[in-house]
Amino acid sequence: MKEILPNEVSPLLKGNSPVHIIDVREVEEVKAGKIPNALNIPLGLVEFRMQDLDKSKEYIMVCRSGGRSSRAEQILENHGYKVLNMVGGMKGWEGPTE
Repeated sequence: MKEILPNEVSPLLKGNSPVHIIDVREVEEVKAGKIPNALNIPLGLVEFRMQDLDKSKEYIMVCRSGGRSSRAEQILENHGYKVLNMVGGMKGWEGPTE
């Protein structure tokens, strides 16, 4: 499993390369705030929505504390996607939210 820390994600958002973040929390949780431009796909829908994702891109998975995003990472990785798990989730996020 590949991991990335919240403080490593924040500078990526300020860079010139696109960053692809998938927030696997439930819709109600995301309403409280998410990383800007993150795509919300609740964990229970990841297997049904993976065909909407591009296997040539790398995705950073995010949830509240890192558990659900770890499961989502395993699902996507098993299907050939390039994925990183943001350890600590939104609990560790100190960057901007929307």
